Amino acid sequence: MTIHYHCRHCKTNLGAIDQQMQSESLGFNHLTNDERTDMVSYHSNGDMHVHAICEDCHEALTRNPDLYELDHLIQ
Repeated sequence: MTIHYHCRHCKTNLGAIDQQMQSESLGFNHLTNDERTDMVSYHSNGDMHVHAICEDCHEALTRNPDLYELDHLIQ
């Protein structure tokens, strides 16, 4: 199982972990069920995809809080 990290806004590939990891060691156990549903998805091959925020999108959101109203920063 590989864990893939992608930016939820610009879809940039942030990296992947290609080794067996416990979800607790990655902090997923600290997420609420709604957060986990929103951030984590599983593919049929067993890979996990985590939707996070890249540094560029985080910076844009920090400078322009009204962008939080959008589902995707890049339209």
